[in-house]
Amino acid sequence: MDEIAFEVSRDEESGWLIAHWDAPDRSGGITTQGEDLRDLQAQIVDAVATHFEENEAPRRIRLHFINDPILVSI
Repeated sequence: MDEIAFEVSRDEESGWLIAHWDAPDRSGGITTQGEDLRDLQAQIVDAVATHFEENEAPRRIRLHFINDPILVSI
């Protein structure tokens, strides 16, 4: 597997970012969360390393943001 894509959304109550990926053969998936993008990235890398055998891990991990970021101008 060359690439997997996580869908990322923000939890309305906690404000944390939630990422999930479902295996294409419906054999399971990965769900993780992080306080911010940097934390989420670390959590995803760790979860992918744990989920896949060493020689089966994807070479690329794509993040697909469900909600568009909003920039606030002061």
